[in-house]
Amino acid sequence: MQIIIPSFLVCILVVLSAFYSDLQQQQLSLHESRHEVQQRLGLIRTKIEANINANTKLLQGLVAVIATEPQIEKTRFEALAESIFQIHSQIRTVVAAPDLISTYAYPPEINSPFTDRPILQVWDRDALLRDMVEKGKAVITGPTHLNNGTQGLVISIPVRIGNDSGPMQFWGAVLGILDLPRLYDDSGLLANELPIEVVITAENSVSGESAVIFGDVNIRNFDPVLMNIDLANRRWTISAIPRGGWDAASNRSELSRIAIFTAATLICGIIVWVAMLMNERQRNFRALHEREEDLRTMSHRLGVALESSRIGVWELDVATGAMQWDERVCQLYGLPADTPITMDLWRGMVPVEDIPQIERTMNRAIVRQGSYTGQFRIRRADDGKIRHMRTVGTTYRTRDGAVKALGVNWDVTEDVILQDNLRAAQIQTEEQNAALESARQRMEHNALHDALTGLPNRRYLDQRLAALDVQDQPGPQLTVLHLDLDRFKEINDTMGHGAGDAILRNVATALRTNVRDHDFVARIGGDEFVIVCFGEPGQDDFGSLGQRLITAVNTPVLYNGHECRVGASIGIATKTEAHLAAEQVLVNADIALYEAKRRGRNRVEFFNDHLRAQTINIKQTADAILRSLGDKDFVAFYQPQFDARTLEINGVEALARWNHPQQGLLPPSAFLEIAESLNVVSQIDASILDQALLQLTRWRAADLGIEHVSVNISAQRLFEDRLVSHLETLSLKPGSLSFELLESISFDDKADAVAESLERIRAHGIAIEIDDFGTGYASILSLIKLSPSRLKIDRQLVAPIIDNLTQRRLISSIVDIGRSFGIGIVAEGVETMEHAAILRDLGCQTLQGFALARPMSADALMDFARKHALERETLWQQMA
Repeated sequence: MQIIIPSFLVCILVVLSAFYSDLQQQQLSLHESRHEVQQRLGLIRTKIEANINANTKLLQGLVAVIATEPQIEKTRFEALAESIFQIHSQIRTVVAAPDLISTYAYPPEINSPFTDRPILQVWDRDALLRDMVEKGKAVITGPTHLNNGTQGLVISIPVRIGNDSGPMQFWGAVLGILDLPRLYDDSGLLANELPIEVVITAENSVSGESAVIFGDVNIRNFDPVLMNIDLANRRWTISAIPRGGWDAASNRSELSRIAIFTAATLICGIIVWVAMLMNERQRNFRALHEREEDLRTMSHRLGVALESSRIGVWELDVATGAMQWDERVCQLYGLPADTPITMDLWRGMVPVEDIPQIERTMNRAIVRQGSYTGQFRIRRADDGKIRHMRTVGTTYRTRDGAVKALGVNWDVTEDVILQDNLRAAQIQTEEQNAALESARQRMEHNALHDALTGLPNRRYLDQRLAALDVQDQPGPQLTVLHLDLDRFKEINDTMGHGAGDAILRNVATALRTNVRDHDFVARIGGDEFVIVCFGEPGQDDFGSLGQRLITAVNTPVLYNGHECRVGASIGIATKTEAHLAAEQVLVNADIALYEAKRRGRNRVEFFNDHLRAQTINIKQTADAILRSLGDKDFVAFYQPQFDARTLEINGVEALARWNHPQQGLLPPSAFLEIAESLNVVSQIDASILDQALLQLTRWRAADLGIEHVSVNISAQRLFEDRLVSHLETLSLKPGSLSFELLESISFDDKADAVAESLERIRAHGIAIEIDDFGTGYASILSLIKLSPSRLKIDRQLVAPIIDNLTQRRLISSIVDIGRSFGIGIVAEGVETMEHAAILRDLGCQTLQGFALARPMSADALMDFARKHALERETLWQQMA
């Protein structure tokens, strides 16, 4: 009886051990399942993040181009978008949205629903606007339903424009709409052999609720493995469980559980049976029995552990080479359990390249009599498949002195494949990122360089100059040469743009060849180039450099068998003051270039204090002109015109004068050139015309006998539709108004257009006169086409006629030409009465000049006209 009670206690212990082993087996199985799910879920998460990041980088290249071309047109946008679709991605649609209103979408034929509508129509619109407009961050919205019935994810990247020297302005955004099914497929979520079930959710930051993006939300109720996916402004949660649930994973250990409890039952029965047999011999064999029981229990536990973990045990006799494999090792190698095991058999199943490493590791452990670990491949004997084995072993010495190695093997093929997939995914991501980075760099390079010449463009120049201004230390001496081609337009107009492009490429090559390596050349306009040079004062003779550049540019270029030649004008400015901005140096060089063109072209001019003062004066004068237009400071003065035979006043010429607020009355020479650059000459002309017509009405009312007034009209005013519209509102007596056209207008180049405009003017009873005749471009042919009523001989031709017979014959010829075509002749610049007599005798009908009357105000003219009627006889006698 004494042995029975302990026997029952031992049976209870065995049963408890069985339960404990079963619990350990279940926990180990669950841990392995969660580890396997976590590894596969991590691979999917990595691929999703990599694909979305790759798509974002691809769109950033398009953002860089739009930042440099904010006025991008539809065709240009579609060409850039098409280049994006040539790279494998999940992007289905690309949208450009200035001011966050979708304007262009590509491909256009399937994306019309995306255009002309706000791009942000979501519950967190205000937060997304702050991220994009204030922080310049990309935002992700969606999923949204696409027109093909699937779902898409929207990546919105803000676009800012402006240069680095000033604040960036928010232009809008570029959108990429991802095809979610394609994203899921490329990330491995839709693979048929996927052993896990996945759900992706996104949390609503306002309501706190989770929205399902992919999969079955019920998966969240089964203790899934959780991971986060960070997407710019959003975070997704991805959850997974084994396909079929955790119970399916634990069912694999059901046979192990049955084996454990079966073994426990057998052991308990044996213990009870042995206890009953050994009851009489209890005292003699108690100690031996306890030791045997402990060994049996330990052996059982070891067997259970090895069986549940699928680990096989092997042993090697180092001296004889004899090997022993248990049944699990044979199963791993695909061999029958009764197969004779030798080292040669093992070597025949291991690839040749794996054998040296594992044998060296084992030999070192044998020499040290320590432990070792290793990994190698085998080709299974039954199906020929390659499997990866992990081995852990140790060496020991038996009681008889023999050295043996004992170890375990287990199959790690799934782990190796998973690691290989992770490495491959990482390599693919790195390659895609490198390709995208290269594409982005190419697009940024194209945005900063001229496509025709390969030179840096205006944006690049602005960035370089802005960078010079923000340097902490003073840099090298900065000198800017601004070059503009002469006669380039003529080549484009006569030989076409192909010839012009050839000239520009040749000029770019010549400029690069003639500057130093640390200087650079930029093309900033159609035929404008800028050379930025760095060097200490006196280090370079920039005047000589400018002459060399002009000589290089003057070299002719052959195009289609024709020799094309252009010239160049260069303005040079140097940064002479430390606080002077680099951008101002460029402005100064532009001023010097203007001076070079004004002084005859094909030359070099330096910016100096004189040009600085002249520029300031021009700026002040321009500002004053614009103010005076609003204050009506431009007034009409009038110079009478006299009949050459009777000296009666037969007309008046209205002349523009500027009543300057500080400088007083100024002639046209003080403001006309600047007014032309401001494009306001037509406004001055219109004001003088209205004043002259008003005074003509007063002269008629005063019965002064003045029935005709001439008004100058500029070429700009001549082609304005507003002029004809204004004339239609007037009630003019035919012949009472004449428009004087400067002969400096190139009539021969645009005679047809001028004639058409003049016909509309003549239809209102207005006569046409040619002013300053003999100093401009009018040819006999243009006179025939224009049919003016009068020609005004310029004062430069009139002045020398007293002493110069040749000049008299010239004027006589002009009079004959006018008489031949029925054109009246007016002589300007009559400085003396002798001039008046000669011109009368040569046949001029009308005289105008200081000898007869100077320009005067309207009130002064009325007084002069009354006095002249009384003094005319005396003047006539002087001229006689």
